[in-house]
Amino acid sequence: MLSKWTIRNKLYFVFALLACVVGSLAWSSIHGLYAYRCMVRSLYRRVPELTLANDFGRVAGELRVLWYAGRLPAGSDAALLQPVGRTAEENLQSGLRAKTSEARKVFERYQNRLTDTAAYDYGLPITDSRQEQETTLAIVATLKEIDRLNTSGKWFTTRLEAERLDLELNRLQSLARRLPTYLHENIEESVEEARGQYRTLIIVGWITTITTIISTVLLLALFYRWVFRPLRKLISGSRRMASGEFEYRIRIQTHDEMSELARNMNEMTRSFLEINNDLDKQVAERTQQVIRGEQLASVGFLAAGVAHEINNPLASIAVCAESLQSRVRPLLAADQPDHQIIATYLDVIEKESFRCKEITEKLLDFSRVGDAQRAAADLCEIVQDVVDVVRHVGKYHNKHIHVTPATPIYVVVNAREIKQVVLNLLTNALDSLDDGGKVTLAVAARPGAAELTVADNGCGMSDEVRAHLFEPFFTRRRGGQGTGLGLSISYRIVANHQGTLSAESEGPGKGSRFTLRLPISSAGKETSHQSKAA
Repeated sequence: MLSKWTIRNKLYFVFALLACVVGSLAWSSIHGLYAYRCMVRSLYRRVPELTLANDFGRVAGELRVLWYAGRLPAGSDAALLQPVGRTAEENLQSGLRAKTSEARKVFERYQNRLTDTAAYDYGLPITDSRQEQETTLAIVATLKEIDRLNTSGKWFTTRLEAERLDLELNRLQSLARRLPTYLHENIEESVEEARGQYRTLIIVGWITTITTIISTVLLLALFYRWVFRPLRKLISGSRRMASGEFEYRIRIQTHDEMSELARNMNEMTRSFLEINNDLDKQVAERTQQVIRGEQLASVGFLAAGVAHEINNPLASIAVCAESLQSRVRPLLAADQPDHQIIATYLDVIEKESFRCKEITEKLLDFSRVGDAQRAAADLCEIVQDVVDVVRHVGKYHNKHIHVTPATPIYVVVNAREIKQVVLNLLTNALDSLDDGGKVTLAVAARPGAAELTVADNGCGMSDEVRAHLFEPFFTRRRGGQGTGLGLSISYRIVANHQGTLSAESEGPGKGSRFTLRLPISSAGKETSHQSKAA
């Protein structure tokens, strides 16, 4: 499924995975550092409480020692502590009052520190001061009770009051001893919790590290599969295509932009190959046309000289043969074989002389192509005029000519020369037909050109014949008739009009198709537009 995602979605997935990994690492690191910070700050705030609690415990112990020392018999070492002029009870009462006041001051400092620490609760056991708060309330009550009992002085004479004061002093000492133990217990609980968090963070750190390594390897594999390998295939394929392997195709199965780029490159290469083949074909055709044009030019130059030199002698031979035939015929007896042979030879001389004269006239026409003036003319009208003339020729009565209707298409040409081209194409097509055959003429407008198509269902032609079709004196007419100059003259006329003349055939017996293209000049376009507007 991931292979069908776009590269952008794949990158989003990779970034999300990276964000999860980085987030896990960041959380474990920050959480551990924050827990460590909270513990250190809690210890920093609560350690002074331990000192104050110890001081209070010391003062509470001194208060109890003072009480027991004052209650010893008079001859003991404690009696030395009594000042002169005072009784032992008064001295003890004064000492208890002073020591109680000292204990209250120390306790107030501890209580203020405890209140200040309670304002910073980090959620750790070490910051839990509820037991200390409860104990401080009991200590406050005990100190008040000690002050009351000491101030009343009843313990001097009443054993019950003395026992109550002794009990309160013992209670105060016991409560003072509890204060450090609470803090020690909280510290021990915090240490245990820190150990648990430490173990958890170690496990989380290892899991995150392993996950990071696996994710990194996975990301590298995905990047190699999604980006690096397709990109390497694209680079390798483009180099092979650039080196000339146009048949090579790049195949990438990622179904994303890389695959689309590969398809576009394959399509571009295919189009380039088609264009290249078409250009090669056009170059071959243009080269053949240039060679044919040079041949025609050479033949035209030669034809002009030959026709001029032999035209007059041929005319003289033909006239002399005709004159000799008219003079000799009455003198020759019809029943004499020799006389018949003489008459036949004279007739052949006359006919072949005129045939040679006709060839020389065509050679002169061949050499004179391109000298006439040109004007805008309707190609459809030119075709129709030629068809109307040919339809009345007797030998074509059993053959069908079909003209596809079309709107007027104006080209700037020499109408007489173009009619000669159309006539040559039409008569060649008709001569290739059997009785009942059909020739179709169609005129159409193409981008920048007018196109005339002459198609027949006649004898067709081979590739060899088509290659030499427009060469002078090349002919494959039925019965061996023709001089082989008609298509050559037509080709030269079209070339002088900056047009093209091409022939197509699927093979012998499959008909032929000649296509004439003439450019539509600006004058022809304006004339065409004016005709349509009219």
